[in-house]
Amino acid sequence: MEREKLGSRLGFILLSAGCAIGIGNVWRFPYVVGDNGGGIFVLFYLIFLVIMGVPILCMEFSVGRGSRCSAATAFRTLEKPGQKWHWHGYAAILGNYVLMFYYTTVAGWMLYYFCASLTGKFAGLDAEGVSGQFNSLMAEPLTMVFCTLTVVIIGFLVCGLGLQNGVERITKGMMLALIVIMIILAVNSILQPGAIEGLKFYLVPDLERVREKGLWSVIVEAMNQSFFTLSLGIGSMAIFGSYIDKDKSLLGESLTIAALDTFVAIVAGLIIFPACFAYGVSPDSGPSLIFITLPNVFNSMPGGGIWGALFFLFMTFAAFSTVLAVFQNIVAMSSELWHWEKKQAIWRNILIVGVCSLPCVLGFNLWSGFQPLGAGSSILDLEDFLVSTILLPGGSFVFLMFCISRRGWGWENFVAEVDQGQGLRFPTRIRGYLTWILPVLMAFLFFNGLYSTFAGLQW
Repeated sequence: MEREKLGSRLGFILLSAGCAIGIGNVWRFPYVVGDNGGGIFVLFYLIFLVIMGVPILCMEFSVGRGSRCSAATAFRTLEKPGQKWHWHGYAAILGNYVLMFYYTTVAGWMLYYFCASLTGKFAGLDAEGVSGQFNSLMAEPLTMVFCTLTVVIIGFLVCGLGLQNGVERITKGMMLALIVIMIILAVNSILQPGAIEGLKFYLVPDLERVREKGLWSVIVEAMNQSFFTLSLGIGSMAIFGSYIDKDKSLLGESLTIAALDTFVAIVAGLIIFPACFAYGVSPDSGPSLIFITLPNVFNSMPGGGIWGALFFLFMTFAAFSTVLAVFQNIVAMSSELWHWEKKQAIWRNILIVGVCSLPCVLGFNLWSGFQPLGAGSSILDLEDFLVSTILLPGGSFVFLMFCISRRGWGWENFVAEVDQGQGLRFPTRIRGYLTWILPVLMAFLFFNGLYSTFAGLQW
């Protein structure tokens, strides 16, 4: 059977960017920027994005395009006889599944909050009432199960419509709408009285804050953010490389996708900080920012119901763009690895992901006593740890070594593939850096993640 292809270069860029752009761009990046010296952190972030994220993104795309397969079978296709690189295919499919076992729950929260904002559920509530809405949602397993299963079913049914007619067409529409909505929200926030203080906190370089945090701490935070923002290591990007022609070189495409991801992350801060400072609300990080802090801000804002609904529509699109991209990966991987027909892959994966998403949902209520990573942790934290701390950096190390090592695909094959087509050439002079320095940075990222997770645990 002939392999599906994407219909346009724009589709490839928006799909890949949609996979990278997710909830972390909004609930983590702006806070980390503001907390780590504003513009100074952004400078370090951009440096690491170029020297760490973009090269490995090129490698993922190259492995996908060179093999015309998902990561589940790409290594087997490209490796030399007798090699064992294909074992990473199993880790890749595990990573995509586990990511969706908790990401669908969070996407369900976004969907719920969009509907709640649209129907005026937060109107007139004080800060305690807004906080109570989120706590109430966490305590209602049936509501959360319904929202999560809605995300799972819609996502896989879109995949069932086909790559071009389903995933590409709908993701393009969502991503373009997401960008427009973000710009409208950012302009509205910046025009609020007192917003200038939020802009200063966010973007003006603050050496005093860097001294308080410690320069090394700021650098490590920038390295972490720049790497994890692109969702590298489990083949969620490689799949889109397998769907494109060879008329464009991959370095330019990778830079474009990284730039779009960064644009969304930075503009998210232009939405959040001016609005928070304008209404005297302290910005936070994580779920509390999205589900408690910002609804309070919108309640204080003229026309807040409309702005809140727009914000959660944007967040729903950001979440669904990632869900659709990873679901497409899961369908392709399971079809290639287990030889399922497409319809079989769709319905079986609805069942697999739907059932296996339930522990994350129940971890906030019926199973809240299970705290696998210490006091206050949840099943979502465990699943996120497995993906973000182990599989993403570990998998990225595998892609890196596969592309630079003579015992893998090899440097010459990688460069030949990444440079196919018109566009920027891959800088071959950085081979020494990729061979000797980037593996050390990746190993540091991996072990620092483990240390950060377990060093502060309280059981």
